[in-house]
Amino acid sequence: MNKTRKLTLTSVIIAITTISSHLIFIPVGFAKIFPIQHFANVLLAVLLGPWYAVGGALIVSTLRNLLGTGSIFAFPGSVIGALLAGFLYSKTKKLGFAFVGEVVGTGILGAIATYPIGVLLFGKELTLFGFVPAFMFSSFTGAFLAFGLLKVMMKNKIMGGLLNENSAYNSRV
Repeated sequence: MNKTRKLTLTSVIIAITTISSHLIFIPVGFAKIFPIQHFANVLLAVLLGPWYAVGGALIVSTLRNLLGTGSIFAFPGSVIGALLAGFLYSKTKKLGFAFVGEVVGTGILGAIATYPIGVLLFGKELTLFGFVPAFMFSSFTGAFLAFGLLKVMMKNKIMGGLLNENSAYNSRV
């Protein structure tokens, strides 16, 4: 897949993710958890690789914050999860590792990374692991949906060779 097609696919996923952020989110304290972000992270990580996933996560987080449908906590969670999902998938070529990367990256590492943001920006003394359950639920739900969709698409050969010839690093599944 050439660079123009990769950027176009990334843009379409970013647009759908940003638009759906007005409809599907769960407010949890200062954060607004958004399972569709994790769905998009896994799709981009598997289809295009870790750097497109990270770029997509950064752009969606920025747009959500500008539109008032996200919080500052979207940045560490989505970016760490996208990077870990993309990295693990690129090394193993297994969908399960992309799923685990998103859940661990966002649900645990990203949630822990929100602690300094909460203390510095909001002046609130948060519990260190206060966001872990909410982030785990959100990332598990979104990553599970993406895992299921990608499995069905691979099984039914809907991808049209996207995973086999055109995915990150021209790998075979």
